[in-house]
Amino acid sequence: MATAPQAPLVSTSLTSGVVLHAGRAVILQEASGLAELAAKLDENFVKAVDTILATGGRIVVTGVGKSGHVGRKIAATLAATGTTSFFMHASEAAHGDLGMVAPGDLLLILSNSGRSRELRPLLAYAQRIGTTVIAIVSRSQSPLARAADIVLKLPGAPEACPVRIAPTTSTTMMLGLGDALALAIMQRRGLTRADIAKWHPGGDIGWRLSPIEEAVDLQEPLPLVRTDAPMRDVVFEMTSGGKGVTGVVDEAGALVGIITDGDLRRAFDQVLTARASDIMTRKPITVPRHAPVENVLALMNEAKVTVLFVTEIDDPTRPIAIAHIHDLVS
Repeated sequence: MATAPQAPLVSTSLTSGVVLHAGRAVILQEASGLAELAAKLDENFVKAVDTILATGGRIVVTGVGKSGHVGRKIAATLAATGTTSFFMHASEAAHGDLGMVAPGDLLLILSNSGRSRELRPLLAYAQRIGTTVIAIVSRSQSPLARAADIVLKLPGAPEACPVRIAPTTSTTMMLGLGDALALAIMQRRGLTRADIAKWHPGGDIGWRLSPIEEAVDLQEPLPLVRTDAPMRDVVFEMTSGGKGVTGVVDEAGALVGIITDGDLRRAFDQVLTARASDIMTRKPITVPRHAPVENVLALMNEAKVTVLFVTEIDDPTRPIAIAHIHDLVS
């Protein structure tokens, strides 16, 4: 008769203080490993950056087990920062995936021990077709380190695991080193935020880096009144626009002021006699249509405003749309 599987043993005697101490100890141990890695970074790192920059092909990142998981993230970070890269699982390499590696590509191989058997076919193939190999490894005398053209050695920092076995500190150091490579390459290339925006059209990054003209309705009629407009016209334009604001333009159509619903409340006692120019805020804050959304939000926060006009790039007095903070953060 089959027996039910036993539930894993869980200690209930640990206090919350002990659990917090254990969690902090893990983070501190991994942080210590990263600090040691940073201190021991040497000219091989510079050589690796320059070699990747000079590579005409792609960067093929590979590894086994936890190293493979880290490698997948490194490949994604390289690609996201302008370096053509993809991940290939080392276990699949000997079953046909080696065909993904072409002459001119570069292999970035991750392995803590450097002795994984799955790496042997990869190293033999790389030698056969003349592919450069960069290794991220902790043992300088391992088969991987001996076969690599460039070795980025991880310090022998202890794993954060209580029994010092589960890959923790080592994988954190690998990940940190991969980020360091990707961002040093990005810096060497002189890439800008605009370049990064091209590769991140979706998600929060793409949204924050996109131009404000893509976040507003350029076809929506603008609530505008002339400087001599009576308050009833101001109220009508403001309510019909639904943004709680109206712009004030001169005879040439240039934006010279702005009136918000707050301005209207403060000028309530003048509502029967005032003209737009009497209560408007002169020299209103505007942004050009190519300004990134994140810059517009920062400007709104700094100026403590919730709405502003978007203008033509070469003419800050020519409004083309309205940007409201609710539209930018929703």
